[in-house]
Amino acid sequence: MTPNVGQVNLLSSDGATKDFTFDGAYFMDSTGEQIYNDIVFPLVENVIEGYNGTVFAYGQTGSGKTFSMQGVESIAAQRGVIPRAFDHIFTATATTENVKFLVHCSYLEIYNEEVRDLLGADNKQKLEIKEQPDRGVYVAGLSMHVCHDVPACKELMTRGFNNRHVGATLMNKDSSRSHSIFTVYVEGMTESGSIRMGKLNLVDLAGSERQSKTGATGDRLKEATKINLSLSALGNVISALVDGKSKHIPYRDSKLTRLLQDSLGGNTKTIMIACVSPSSDNYDETLSTLRYANRAKNIKNKPTINEDPKDALLREYQEEIARLKAMVQPGSAGPAAPDPNLIDEERKKLREEFEQAMNDLRGEYEREQTSKAELQKDLEELRAEYERANANLDNLNPEEAAKKIQQLQDQFIGGEEAGNTQLKQKRMKQLMEAETKTQKLAAALNVHRDDPLLQVYSTTQEKLDAVSSQLEKEIKKSKGYEREIEDLHGEFELDRLDYLDTIRKQDQQLKLLMQIMDKIQPIIKKDTNYSNIDRIKKEAIWNEDESRWILPDMSTNRTILPLANNGYMHEPAKQEHTLLRSNFDDKLRERLAKSDSENLANSYFKPVKQINVINKYKSDQKLSTTKSLFPTKTPTFDGLASGVIYTDALFERAQSAKRPARLASLNPNK
Repeated sequence: MTPNVGQVNLLSSDGATKDFTFDGAYFMDSTGEQIYNDIVFPLVENVIEGYNGTVFAYGQTGSGKTFSMQGVESIAAQRGVIPRAFDHIFTATATTENVKFLVHCSYLEIYNEEVRDLLGADNKQKLEIKEQPDRGVYVAGLSMHVCHDVPACKELMTRGFNNRHVGATLMNKDSSRSHSIFTVYVEGMTESGSIRMGKLNLVDLAGSERQSKTGATGDRLKEATKINLSLSALGNVISALVDGKSKHIPYRDSKLTRLLQDSLGGNTKTIMIACVSPSSDNYDETLSTLRYANRAKNIKNKPTINEDPKDALLREYQEEIARLKAMVQPGSAGPAAPDPNLIDEERKKLREEFEQAMNDLRGEYEREQTSKAELQKDLEELRAEYERANANLDNLNPEEAAKKIQQLQDQFIGGEEAGNTQLKQKRMKQLMEAETKTQKLAAALNVHRDDPLLQVYSTTQEKLDAVSSQLEKEIKKSKGYEREIEDLHGEFELDRLDYLDTIRKQDQQLKLLMQIMDKIQPIIKKDTNYSNIDRIKKEAIWNEDESRWILPDMSTNRTILPLANNGYMHEPAKQEHTLLRSNFDDKLRERLAKSDSENLANSYFKPVKQINVINKYKSDQKLSTTKSLFPTKTPTFDGLASGVIYTDALFERAQSAKRPARLASLNPNK
């Protein structure tokens, strides 16, 4: 690496050299402080002015992406980009005069193509990516946390970082298994009331990896597959943007590219930190990373200052303070009292906002074909929120209103060090040094050198030497292009093999799930809609935003069988059937009560006497005589009786089958 010209030279095993030029090149002896001051410092200054900015680290697993973004807190020179950005933001807000700032943060991860809030109450909950014309792409339900100083930001970063998914591979014992985005929102309001909002995205990408090197299996392999697919989608977006001929940019191919849509070709100033390995064993991955970064630097973004944004949180705070002050008017004597007219007006506005939110929610669910249960849940939450706000209006008193106003005003920062000249000079010095470094780099590269063929030479030999030298350079460049084509073919072949291996593993997983479904399908109850798989497939709807199928809700259709005899039963048959069931139930209860009072063990081993057998016979004969009063026709069930209740004919045959053949010859008197 040659830092003064921002050049990286990659030497292959056959002695060929590949050269890449960037805005900065830093070897292993460089520090986090040097990288931040040279590259990131101007970007953060622009964020404070109202621009959007993104810094993301890219590279193979184990190459130092997380180290570059997080760093080592205990070593001052090796602190990463994220903690240095915190110091920079709060130093800038403290030294800026006549501007009030509101700083709030969010932290999310993309794990297996699922977006999760690392700072939320439930960091396992899946969040949805949505898009609105006036707001752009955003994550619904992502928690925001107001920060007043550097320690508050560090605490959020540490808490979220501990919630990230990491896992051990052969190349890194603490490999990041997800992409993470820590976003700092800096909103500023001048004394005239104009608002500017800058946004800084600090992105730590999971590393691209090959299964043959990492030894990933099971969950690690599944994670690696999702990581590589999202990074491949990112590469496709970069290629489409650089190409200039593509009419479609595939932002929707992954959650990562969807969230970075504004950072790639949009309203954002973006810096890519490409981390590479110096090991010859990782030559192919290093070459791929350098090509990736070389394509990315050709993307043309169009950043603009975000003035008076509609979704600025600072604006909401100011409007809330103004409403509270207007609702609580000072009286002529005693404490201030709420103005009833203004409270009624506020209640009316609140009702209108609630109805509009309900209509928007219904429309959104209709567009996305979401289940009715989820819609009902969200509507209930919205109604509960409205009722709480309405109750707060009823309970409003001057003391609580003044306290709330003070709480909102305490969220603002800015101007605390406005008189610190030394701190201001240090900030301006860092900015000037970063600009000077960029100018020196451009001069060293001499990008505007003249064509040697257009220069004037004193002798023919001098011109011949210049032309020959230029020819040698062009020949060398041509050979370099030829080697580049060969390398690209080799790289594409490696990618193709990786994709084929991934397809084979996914095909195996698909066949496993299909076989399991084929085994389970016959035992699914026929009265549920999921017993008809073909119908479920037709009713399923693909949700592009969530990248998943929306299946119909499970429903059960219970079929009541009609009564026998063409849907009705004669009255005598009904009475017969009812009495039979009653006698049978009474007999069961009698036996159960008798079994509770008997000693079963003694009864079992007690000798059988002839008189006991005769008495049992008489009892059975009496029951048989009672049953013969009814017709011998076997009644049918009415759909409510259990299958264990037999008809009287079967009952008689069962009893007679148990009767001994010589029972009648026994003497009853013995």
